[in-house]
Amino acid sequence: MAGIGVKLKSIYDKNTLTTNILGMGYSTVITIAPMVLVIAAIMAMQIVLQISRCGYSERELFACTVLYIFIFALLTASPFNSVLSRYMSDVIYEERYQDILPCFYTGMIMNVVFSSLFGIPFCVREYLVSDVSFVYVFAGYCGYIALVLVFYQMLYLSICKDYKKISFFFLVGMLFTLLVSLLLVYVFQIERTFSMLVALDFGFLLIAALEIAVIRSYFHENSGEYKRVLHYFKLYWKLVATNFLYTLGLYIHNFVFWTTDLRMVVANTFVSVTSYDLATCLAMFTNISSSVIFISRVEMYFHERYKAYSEAVIGGRDMDIELTKNRMFRQLAEELMNLVRIQFIVSVILFFVCIILLPQFGFGGMVMKIYPCLAAGYFILFVMYAAIIFLYYFNDLSGALATAIVFCSCTMLGSIVATHFSEIWYGIGVFAGSFLGFCVAYFRLKWLEGHLDEHIFCRGTILQAGHGKRPASKVFDRYAK
Repeated sequence: MAGIGVKLKSIYDKNTLTTNILGMGYSTVITIAPMVLVIAAIMAMQIVLQISRCGYSERELFACTVLYIFIFALLTASPFNSVLSRYMSDVIYEERYQDILPCFYTGMIMNVVFSSLFGIPFCVREYLVSDVSFVYVFAGYCGYIALVLVFYQMLYLSICKDYKKISFFFLVGMLFTLLVSLLLVYVFQIERTFSMLVALDFGFLLIAALEIAVIRSYFHENSGEYKRVLHYFKLYWKLVATNFLYTLGLYIHNFVFWTTDLRMVVANTFVSVTSYDLATCLAMFTNISSSVIFISRVEMYFHERYKAYSEAVIGGRDMDIELTKNRMFRQLAEELMNLVRIQFIVSVILFFVCIILLPQFGFGGMVMKIYPCLAAGYFILFVMYAAIIFLYYFNDLSGALATAIVFCSCTMLGSIVATHFSEIWYGIGVFAGSFLGFCVAYFRLKWLEGHLDEHIFCRGTILQAGHGKRPASKVFDRYAK
């Protein structure tokens, strides 16, 4: 995350209303712009292509296909991103740039193969049990794999600090998507929903191609050290589990409600609960600004305190280590409290805006009954994720994994219980899981504050580890003849 700290600090240091707005806008662009651009492109295609003229079943098939593409592309990419990010950070720190391409290719192959293990059987079943054509099914699968590549390569551009290029590539890709959809419908007279799906495929492929071109322009040498990358998955398996469980926890409550009587089945394959899924989307957007706030403040303030402590550990006095440690944890507590305060104000404002305005645009009934509890749950969820990031700072993988396990399991169990309640309590599973997960992360951070010296200084080894027969424990015989 240190890549944008200098830029944000230079903006906010001027301390004017204009620069504050500019800083918030810059943070927003580098965090949520890709998601907003994709949503904007889909909405633009629906308006320009007059998607309302299509049948209800066709529109629902397209909506479910896109929904599944995004959810499962994120899920299948999550086990790899955190470990590869750690490997890349270590390689860059050690200036072994020739090891980056082996990491890139190994991770790409693993990600695509893992994603295909889920995507191919699903698409085969969709084709066999439904009336959906093979071409439509194949287009959906291509979009899924293309988005997997996009998400995977975004990791490398993020580490290279090319946040603005990521947003620019999404802008180019979504504009290309809109143009392709117009061409397919009005020139080649192809069915509207199929044209939109194919256009998204081309857009994602263009983004992936632009990303890989930039990555290849940065790194030219290839050391061929592929086994070293695989070793990191064994060494940091807790990172794999943590990131996967956190991502799964974001959607597992949806999966639970997809098994209830509320579910809608499209083409005998896709399952969804429109009202609950839409309420989830609204709740996420209500609290998404927390990521902007977190990046802005952590980059400007906490990272400097963390860097000062690290420098003191390397070559400072005991007094310097204690002083910088206390300052770092005071800053950590302050950032968490500021995140809660600011996000609470933003969420309350957006909540009332949604409650008042959305019913006038047709978003009412069950959606607005489910929305409040989910909004409260996502408020705590994003604060919990900020605590997980702080645990990553201290290399406390066990604490992060415990947080993810509690969050995911409690969200699932709470959602199962919530299915027996009235609509207003449907989101209580997310609320309970996020709250319990945050409690685990918070108390783990408190434990680290009291045991940080042990955590930092007692993790290494004096002798280099090796493989072979263990030597005898007896090293000296006092009475040897």
